[in-house]
Amino acid sequence: MAPAGGEDSLRAAVFSGADAVYLGGQAFGARANAKNFSREELRRAVAFCHARGVKVYVTVNTLIKEKEMPAALEFAKFLCEISVDAVLVQDIGLFSLLRQCAPELPLHASTQMSLHTPDGVRLLYGLGAKRAVLARELSLQEIREISRSCPIELEAFVHGALCMSVSGQCYLSAMLGGRSGNRGMCAQPCRLPFGAPGGTGHDLSLKDLSFLREVEELRRAGVCSAKIEGRMKRPEYVAAAVSACRMAAEGGEIPQELLDNLEAVFSRSGFTQGYLTGKLGGSMFGIRRKEDVTGATERVFSALRQLYRGERSCVPVILALREAKEEIELTVRDEDGHAACVRCPAVRDAVPLSGERCLVQLKKTGGTPFYPKEAAVPEDGAAVTVSGLNSLRREALEELLQLRGKREPIPFETRLLKFSAHVQRTGEHLPLRVSFSRTDQIFDAAKGCEAVQLPLSTDKEELQRLRDRGFRRILLELPRAMFGVQEQVERMLLERMELGFREVVCGNLGALETARRAGAVLHGAFSLNIANTASLSCLEQLGLSSAELSFELTGKELSSLGGSLPRGVMVYGRQALMLLRNCPLANTKRGCLGCGAPGMLTDRMHKNFPVLCTRGGGTRVTELLNSVPLWISLGEKDLRAVDFGLMRFTVENSVECESIFQAFLRQEPPGFDCTHGLFFRGVE
Repeated sequence: MAPAGGEDSLRAAVFSGADAVYLGGQAFGARANAKNFSREELRRAVAFCHARGVKVYVTVNTLIKEKEMPAALEFAKFLCEISVDAVLVQDIGLFSLLRQCAPELPLHASTQMSLHTPDGVRLLYGLGAKRAVLARELSLQEIREISRSCPIELEAFVHGALCMSVSGQCYLSAMLGGRSGNRGMCAQPCRLPFGAPGGTGHDLSLKDLSFLREVEELRRAGVCSAKIEGRMKRPEYVAAAVSACRMAAEGGEIPQELLDNLEAVFSRSGFTQGYLTGKLGGSMFGIRRKEDVTGATERVFSALRQLYRGERSCVPVILALREAKEEIELTVRDEDGHAACVRCPAVRDAVPLSGERCLVQLKKTGGTPFYPKEAAVPEDGAAVTVSGLNSLRREALEELLQLRGKREPIPFETRLLKFSAHVQRTGEHLPLRVSFSRTDQIFDAAKGCEAVQLPLSTDKEELQRLRDRGFRRILLELPRAMFGVQEQVERMLLERMELGFREVVCGNLGALETARRAGAVLHGAFSLNIANTASLSCLEQLGLSSAELSFELTGKELSSLGGSLPRGVMVYGRQALMLLRNCPLANTKRGCLGCGAPGMLTDRMHKNFPVLCTRGGGTRVTELLNSVPLWISLGEKDLRAVDFGLMRFTVENSVECESIFQAFLRQEPPGFDCTHGLFFRGVE
């Protein structure tokens, strides 16, 4: 699976041996800064690829705001008209609407959906996904477990850039610059200096992934599609990566020169095997060095251009020549049922070509995507000249090429988006929920809140004591990351449900499915990335009782959402800017602390960002928190559009927690630096 950021890269991918390409239109793609394709270019690209037996997958893999949904559906309708092979989708609302509008359109669940558990993949399969593009943070063993759990097609990254954050869970660019990675506008601030004591100063920057030599291991793990990242890369990079992957997939040895050229054209301090081996740590980190840039010489580029200098003969055809009724007829058929038939007058005053010579001329299909699997000619030859036969062959192959590029449109039934309006609160009081990362933060005044949220891993005896103290409604937060520990998380959940703690908060689709199967009362966290009414409706049908909306929405955008599902928004706390499986402190001399004690990263503006390591169900993950907390005053009129506010305490001590809580209730100005986040300014 090759990236195509533009037409030149598309040709490089196809001519280098890609089985499929993925590309984006002018909107709704996760690489908005790539050249991308106009609608006419998309139409040509699909025909070009289909003629050569290459599939085309189009990215519509961003979060869709309410006002954008009609345009997104209209674009999807166009993709059905040109008969793309699949559409990649991140937004669960758009996904659900496309299943209704175009049931025959294959949908691939984007890696932006943070799919990293068997339950998450099963949920999407049940909703109609044909393929799941897995999170890049999975190990081979974890991929095997997912493969065994569900018959869905699996796709995994094999080469290209690695994001520090779990895909779909990075809000760093949005918060620091108003450019949302979830909307295809990531400015890659993680590549800028972020340093921890004893680190390199670039402790959020990973090397690029390269697992090309081991692509067969992915196949054995159950992966059907090896994906190359790089829609922002130049054609030479695409050709090199595709050629190397092709060789490995066919069981050959990748020449060292090709690997060297691939590293020269783009790398960050070399490559890493990423998370696939299960070996995390400092060796995964790297930046773009001077020698990485200067290695891309014209000699390297020239060598790589040779990989895609012309058509790759990959489509078998059967050619049949016959003479009838004073005409010479040539029929060319492919294995997909297409046939082209062309004729020319027989030449009676010339010496007929022998059968052997006819065969020789018919098999000259070079410069086309075709190669002769079989050829049949009259034993006595045919009354045709060499030039005439060559002309017939060219005409027939061109006609066949055109036929192969045509597909029947995929049916699309336009549906009016009709959702009930959300009933806004009439009272002045906004119900509050309070989330604590540790039980030692809890204060008695929190009993008056609508609910208290605690990690699922909270000790069972401690939960009992809190209930005895008068905390009657406790929501347990399932881990946002459940790499390899789904079963442990489920056991932990069932144990606490037996004690009467049945309400849970789910921050990913896998957690939602796990909790749903256990019979818990479900609530959604911000990390479900709910940005439109269709998403609210879909998740309500999946069992959510309430949902926290994405903090990338403005107050006015919150007000535009309809539907009946109770919704809330974070009003205080340090937003989680990244969800990390490889702790940035692992890139320091001290190494990852592996504990709940917060570390710290400092950016080039000397702002400090807490690094909070957590454990849940046996897996260790890290959250990079914002340098200052969010503070949205309870008096903001746009909060009338939500049914509850969430205060999230992370690194604060118990005294700070209560003091902040009381000041917030009194609507006093905060006595410390804070931010309104994206509530007013929004994101691109």
